[in-house]
Amino acid sequence: MESLRKSLQAVAVLGAGAGLGVFLFVLVTPGEQRTRDLLKEKNPQHLDEATKSKILWMDTLREAAETQENVAWRKDWNRQAGGRAA
Repeated sequence: MESLRKSLQAVAVLGAGAGLGVFLFVLVTPGEQRTRDLLKEKNPQHLDEATKSKILWMDTLREAAETQENVAWRKDWNRQAGGRAA
């Protein structure tokens, strides 16, 4: 009977901790509209930099898909296959 009581207490404590964790997670995460506002680029310079960065990523992914070489093992993985620097 004592072991049943201790196990129920352990389950209650763990459940309370999990409930508190979920509550705090819901409390601190922004809502959907706030997330959309945070993700929007306001500054045109930042928007240009983000666009250039996305273009570099897409070029790298396209090259990796077209070749058998593992581009992740390159020292300068932004370099193009022709030897040019990005």
